[in-house]
Amino acid sequence: MVQSPRAALRLFSDDFLFSSFITRQKSWSLAGLAAALLLAGCQAETAPASKTERPVQIQRVAFENSAAAREFVGVVHARYETDLGFRVSGKIISRPVNIGDRVRKGDIIAQLDPQDLRLQVESAEAELTAATSNLAQAAADLERYTTLKARGFAAIAEYDRKKAANDEAEGRLSRARRSLDLARNQLAYADLKADADGVITATRAEPGQVVATGQAVATLAHRGEKEAVVALPETWLGDVRQAKATVRLWSDNNRSLDARLRELSPQADPTTRTYAARFTILNADDSVALGMTATVALARSADTQVAKLPLSAVLNRGNGPSVYVVNDAGALTLQPVTVSAFNANEALVTSGIKDGDKVVTLGVQKLETGLKVRTVEAQR
Repeated sequence: MVQSPRAALRLFSDDFLFSSFITRQKSWSLAGLAAALLLAGCQAETAPASKTERPVQIQRVAFENSAAAREFVGVVHARYETDLGFRVSGKIISRPVNIGDRVRKGDIIAQLDPQDLRLQVESAEAELTAATSNLAQAAADLERYTTLKARGFAAIAEYDRKKAANDEAEGRLSRARRSLDLARNQLAYADLKADADGVITATRAEPGQVVATGQAVATLAHRGEKEAVVALPETWLGDVRQAKATVRLWSDNNRSLDARLRELSPQADPTTRTYAARFTILNADDSVALGMTATVALARSADTQVAKLPLSAVLNRGNGPSVYVVNDAGALTLQPVTVSAFNANEALVTSGIKDGDKVVTLGVQKLETGLKVRTVEAQR
């Protein structure tokens, strides 16, 4: 059957449209299938995983009587140390002592040029001589006018003037005597002398140097009582007064000397945040030399109850020391504690936990309160 060209064209168009529709239907079906598969994959990835209990290593708390002790390194000092200086100014002409020299009370430490001081003494002596002569003349005049006044031959006003002159002469003489004593004392101050037996620990001026009044020339450590000076942390402030103190010298570590706390600073050092403490060394002999390195051991009372925990168990996030404790439900709780001291391997805890508590000893930095855990006993 022969079709007209127009009918053939219409038939071709209908076939083309039908083919395009079928193609679009297939594309939509494939796209829908891909979207479904992608959604199923996302849902599988975001599905919550079941939480498992985290294993942690623990140690059971056991308090015990312990004479907790700690050692602090210090230096031996004299109980009294004084800076010696001249009581007058001048130029040093000699300083016969050096660091380490032992001196006795009255020994000369240094000397000033005495020339000007001698001239002051001579001037004061001359003033005293003049005042003595002036008083003698005024006293003689007063005696004569006293006789004339008694006989009625002297005016009362003239007598009063002679008496005032005599009083003035007496005052001048007294002032001259005081000036002479002061000049002689200043001449004696030209010799700087030791005020006690001891040893020179420092020299601060040299011959030829001009020094002012009171300027330190040497430091004298007095002979006698000796002390060990140490720096204490604030954790020991409450117990240091009751603790038993002993001192060992590095030069003889096998020898132990009893000590007594004499002075404790009320304020911490701004740099080290420690408190200076001075312990008197009892029965210290000449073998305990100044400047030696000493170890002061402080022992708390044996009645103190402490629990020893590994250092890794203690956590401090800025609010003080604390530990993680596993409760009866198997969850973690952060418990603040009081630590009396730290040593090389352990922390000595005095409060905040009780006997039998299960304390986490490893990995505490990565834990959080409320976390469910499975405990593993630490092997000791």
